Amino acid sequence: MSDMKRLAQLMGELEEQLVVCMRCGMCQAVCPLFAVTGKESDVARGKLALLDGLLNKMFEDPKGVYERLNKCLLCGSCATNCPSGVKALEIFMKARIILTGFMGLSPAKKLILRGMLSHPEVFDRLLEWGSRFQGLFTKPASDILGTSCSRIASPILNDRHFMLLAKVPFHRIVPSMNTPAGSSGIKVAFFTGCLIDKIYPDVAQAALDIFSFHGIGVFIPEGQGCCGIPAISSGDAESFEKLLLYNIEKYSSADFDYLVTACATCTSTIKKIWPLMVNAGSSDDLKSKVEIISGKTLDINQFLVSKIGIKSQDEEKTLKNKDAVKITYHDPCHLKKSLGVSDEPRMLIKANKGYSFSEMPEADWCCGMGGSFNLQYYEISADIGKRKIENIKTAGAGVVATGCPACMIQISDMLSKADERIAVKHPLEIYAESLKKR
Repeated sequence: MSDMKRLAQLMGELEEQLVVCMRCGMCQAVCPLFAVTGKESDVARGKLALLDGLLNKMFEDPKGVYERLNKCLLCGSCATNCPSGVKALEIFMKARIILTGFMGLSPAKKLILRGMLSHPEVFDRLLEWGSRFQGLFTKPASDILGTSCSRIASPILNDRHFMLLAKVPFHRIVPSMNTPAGSSGIKVAFFTGCLIDKIYPDVAQAALDIFSFHGIGVFIPEGQGCCGIPAISSGDAESFEKLLLYNIEKYSSADFDYLVTACATCTSTIKKIWPLMVNAGSSDDLKSKVEIISGKTLDINQFLVSKIGIKSQDEEKTLKNKDAVKITYHDPCHLKKSLGVSDEPRMLIKANKGYSFSEMPEADWCCGMGGSFNLQYYEISADIGKRKIENIKTAGAGVVATGCPACMIQISDMLSKADERIAVKHPLEIYAESLKKR
């Protein structure tokens, strides 16, 4: 299908979906962006009104429409709480594809998305080189969080406390794996994801330790690629489709029961966005492969609780442990709002009697990361993040866990800048700790 036909198809789908919005304004109360800016144009209702009649506005002021549309965390709070069932995330992504198809990508995004991200081998190599030289430009910021800050003035890094690239990415530690199912009788395909591979390899290692303990077979293909969410969020359908085809080829020939990831965003992308954004002109074979893989995909917390049967420790035992570390949990937007997974990571955490769980207020309020939103609107992202940090402090925890590596990065930045000595962990790391003591 030609690009123009594809855009015309998306435009038609968009018009059908926009009429569902009643303009009731319920999205205002749950929008983390609106809570900071107070601007109607920043809330879903305002963006949907902007998109009504997009065809005319696209020719009149495409750049202005794109900028207002791009100012969104894509957290899904509006869609989850919409009484009319407006599929806001789907609408915004389709609109971004339409506008990008009309305007083209900026040179910077074209370089990052089409020059690097859509070529996994090139992307891996560049970041491995970056990890070798990052010490020249950074200095430690927090020993407990492992954050750093910039040694030199930088428009992107200057105000941030960021996580460094791992010295050795996970794909170098474990290039590939294909082990049979053990005592569980289950075999999984493990999708590592970019951030876990390149920043948090310990989370991936914790997953392998858990799989081994429970007798779960593991398939990891060599040379995994990005799930495609940065591309589709930027409206770059070309790069997204290239990564989709790349990953489908890696996984479709393998035999496994479930595909699991430890990244909330990757899980949501594979399970929901892959089948949603498959080009209508794609072959039936590709559509079938995408449907099969997305149907097998589960968040790793959900998989361990629902398929393996992991249960929480007896609370009385935890309470008797005077040395238990108080821990709280942040619900990633893509995990709770998009996939409905909330209890399962808490159960993994509570399975470790070395921790005492304390629920924070507004646990499912967005941390403010939003992927590229954090790069473009860092001050707003940080303001949203500060609210999350106050809620973590209210819980009185020494550790905060979350099931999304992007949230881990954002929360680490905010805690480090606030000089809070609160560690950030993945629920897998907490659960894997308990296995070593058994």
